Amino acid sequence: MRVLIDTCVVIDDLQNREPFYENARIIVDAIAKGSIRGYLTTNSIANIYYLTHKATHNDKLCRDIVGKLFKIYDVVDTTRIDCKLALLSQVKDYEDAMLVEASKRLELNLIITRNIDDFKNSEIIASTPEEFVKYLREHSYI
Repeated sequence: MRVLIDTCVVIDDLQNREPFYENARIIVDAIAKGSIRGYLTTNSIANIYYLTHKATHNDKLCRDIVGKLFKIYDVVDTTRIDCKLALLSQVKDYEDAMLVEASKRLELNLIITRNIDDFKNSEIIASTPEEFVKYLREHSYI
């Protein structure tokens, strides 16, 4: 299974944000163990660096964290065509529309996000971390 992970899920894990941390950690562990393939876009990497730096004010720590993300996730470019197609998307949030377009291009199965309402017009199914963890358990991925 190949899934795109939204920035909020990664931040939930990195910052131990309750009540979201446990499910985010389970998903990250499944990706790290190779049970599923997790993808991040380069835009998400930049946003994760920014949000982590904002919380820590520590450039070295943020760079180390981003380096670890490259070891766990497949990091994919958001292309010019993804950005152009996102302008025409039925997904109202432009950044989310870019995630959808990248997911379509890469033929990913699912987008994992806490903001599933933003993806209601998406051609790629979106799942909450809670729903996805339940799926992983039911199908013996974890």
